Amino acid sequence: MKETGPTRLALTLLVLINLFNYIDRQVLAAVEPSIRAEFFPPIADPQNGKKQEPTEAKFWMGVLSFAFLITYMATAPLFGWLANRMRRWAIIGIGVIVWSLASGGSGLATVYLVLLLTRCCVGFGEGAYGPVAPDMISDLYPKERRGRILAWFYAAIPFGGALGYALGDGVLKATGSWRVAFYLVVLPGLLLGLWCFLMPEPRRGQSEEMADPLRRQGTEKRMRERWSDYLVLLQTPSYVLNTLGMTAMTFAMGGLAFWAPGYFEERGAAPLAGIHPTTAFGAMTALTGLAATLLGGWAGDWLRPRFPGSYFLVSGTALVLSFPMLLLMIFLPFPHAWIPLVCFVFFLFFNTGPTNTILANVTHPLLRAPGFALNILVIHLFGDAISPAVMGAIAGVSNLSWAFGFVSIMVLLGGILWLWGTKYLERDTLLAPTRLD
Repeated sequence: MKETGPTRLALTLLVLINLFNYIDRQVLAAVEPSIRAEFFPPIADPQNGKKQEPTEAKFWMGVLSFAFLITYMATAPLFGWLANRMRRWAIIGIGVIVWSLASGGSGLATVYLVLLLTRCCVGFGEGAYGPVAPDMISDLYPKERRGRILAWFYAAIPFGGALGYALGDGVLKATGSWRVAFYLVVLPGLLLGLWCFLMPEPRRGQSEEMADPLRRQGTEKRMRERWSDYLVLLQTPSYVLNTLGMTAMTFAMGGLAFWAPGYFEERGAAPLAGIHPTTAFGAMTALTGLAATLLGGWAGDWLRPRFPGSYFLVSGTALVLSFPMLLLMIFLPFPHAWIPLVCFVFFLFFNTGPTNTILANVTHPLLRAPGFALNILVIHLFGDAISPAVMGAIAGVSNLSWAFGFVSIMVLLGGILWLWGTKYLERDTLLAPTRLD
């Protein structure tokens, strides 16, 4: 399929939305200390009279992130189901507008409960976008190019996250108010959301290589999936193994992001070139993650004609290589530990484009949005929704080094699952367009 102006415009819009998606997510983390100080001000200790932060303050701030994540992964299946029943651009536009207004509402919140509700609304809005956007990209681009295209789309994860940190921190320093950071994301989000309603809807399955005209005609007549069709996802080895591997990877990524600052403090990591370790880690993650995401997508597409299981091979090999890197980080002292840490982050992000390409390629066009939605639910429910707590429990009885050791086992398991999937990928990709016949 030849790329046209409208196709490039659609991809540009989806990438921009995903960029603001992750900017919005990380603004909260950047200004969290200021929010905590306002909503949970220090109170006097009855024994010595000194003011100190309430013991429950950090817990309730953590609940904000957890509430967003729960709402996001719980609503994604609903919108994955709706994607076959209404205009997908309308779903995306509504989602972007909802989360943009909710972000502005976060800035207006004067009590904790309102802040909690607005973060839930952000999760609801992103739940509308998460499964539908990659589904639409799959209809715009053929299998041969999806790895590179989805890599550009998912490159917004590290880059947008870093911009969110920078925006929140910069606005806070410039204005002294954490609320302004939330206000600034509203207008761009609303404009992007309204832009969605002006976009033409791509025909579902238009990029599929269906050589049989009768089969193509029959698929076009059937516009919705049936409940029984969802069993097809569980009967597709590539989909199941990919989702399990992504769960292990998401577990590692969520735990690393949450506990990295505490780990640097526990290990006594000194500033790197005069930059605070946490700030240096954020910048390193943005640059390394961006490069790895783009290279991973290119590598998967380049190897595909030579090795049919290329997307699994690229992803599994990278994740297996991340295992010794994390162990080296644990055992080496800082600043030497920075080298394997950079390598670990690189290998962790290398799979982002290929693994999402697998989801697109092994699912029937009618099952793509529901398939992405189910994947979102599973990888977050058993991944980054629980990894900070699991790692915290391990660190509570030992230390964070042992917790990161457990993470290294998880990434090794994920890599093995992906390498196992190489034997099924070619067959599942060929069968995908016919699985609902």
